[in-house]
Amino acid sequence: MYFHYYGQLLHQQNMLQDYVRTGTYYAAVLENRADFVGRVVIDVGAGSGILSLFAAQAGAKHVYAVEASEMAEYARKLIAGNPILGQRITVIKGKVEDVELPEKADILISEPMGTLLVNERMLESYVIARDRFLTPNGKMFPTVGRIHMAPFSDEYLFVEIANKALFWRQQNYYGVDLTPLHGTAFQGYFSQPVVDAFDPRLLIAAPMFHVLDFTKIKEEELYEIDIPLKFTATVGARLHGLACWFDVLFNGSTARRWLTTAPGSPTTHWYQLRCVLSQPIYVMAGQEITGRMHLIAHTAQSYTIYLKLSAKTWGPGAEQGGILQTSSCKLDLKEPYYRMSQPQAYPLAQDQQPQPLLQTQDIHIQSQELDEVEMMQQPSTKSCAQIDSLMQNAS
Repeated sequence: MYFHYYGQLLHQQNMLQDYVRTGTYYAAVLENRADFVGRVVIDVGAGSGILSLFAAQAGAKHVYAVEASEMAEYARKLIAGNPILGQRITVIKGKVEDVELPEKADILISEPMGTLLVNERMLESYVIARDRFLTPNGKMFPTVGRIHMAPFSDEYLFVEIANKALFWRQQNYYGVDLTPLHGTAFQGYFSQPVVDAFDPRLLIAAPMFHVLDFTKIKEEELYEIDIPLKFTATVGARLHGLACWFDVLFNGSTARRWLTTAPGSPTTHWYQLRCVLSQPIYVMAGQEITGRMHLIAHTAQSYTIYLKLSAKTWGPGAEQGGILQTSSCKLDLKEPYYRMSQPQAYPLAQDQQPQPLLQTQDIHIQSQELDEVEMMQQPSTKSCAQIDSLMQNAS
């Protein structure tokens, strides 16, 4: 049991040491003192209690730190060690769905975001707390979340994943032919979303986003999230899948703060996420890419991702709207491949010539409401011969 508690504490330390995350929360709260002074605050899923302490620093009248796990004991210890602030904080062990509180809250504060924003399904508890405890004109920190998506091209990543299945290509493994399972293993590795920090130059179209307004969304709307996709390719490339990240807005009365996990921004413990297709699609600059990302919640506190991407007909007859190529995949958000590399420079080998289709392009990411992050040129891909061979053998 000790090691279980210790593991929880280490997890909290990792989050506290995410200075982008912790610093943004601190700034969002302290820059909006007017929202907190003399107000009742509920910290939903309080963890270590750090957000409760921030709220107390901002002048909250009282903070109820609700935490269901054994971390509640650590929160009590940390808060007791800061008595000037702690005298206005009450730690309550229990689920926000079940606990009873003596009064309503003027502000909810929480860190309910998981990978792809929705993993761990903590957003549902955040919404339930809103419905149970928030006063009619109360505020939520964070207020809004956005899932950003863009198609990407990354031959290095594709080969890396495909090569994992090479073990099953062995025809004499202690006298056993493993090849009958190669195709299954190949598809299995592509069912894992990739969590890492990638180079934003890998994006081959301007991103779009899907908004989740925490002040209005209903709990049941989080059980299934259906996102139609539509992009225009900015370069000719092999499309390997969909890159995703998120940001959240703290909409205070005095200041508005964004916490972003966008590629090219300072890396957070959430990194970014990529859904990789086992069958890439070729696209040309200017070609329309359509599709759908459908998230279905499951009992392991996460989601199954159903992704479909299509390239629309290019050239004569394109106005008729036909589909030229389609690729789809099913992924489990609960079981990602934690690659977590830092953004790569993707240098060309000395004997490698740039692909003629990939040209210098300027792509923009809308990681904040009014700000755009300009990306540098799209890198060249490596030869496709090895990948095509792997795909043929896996089919």
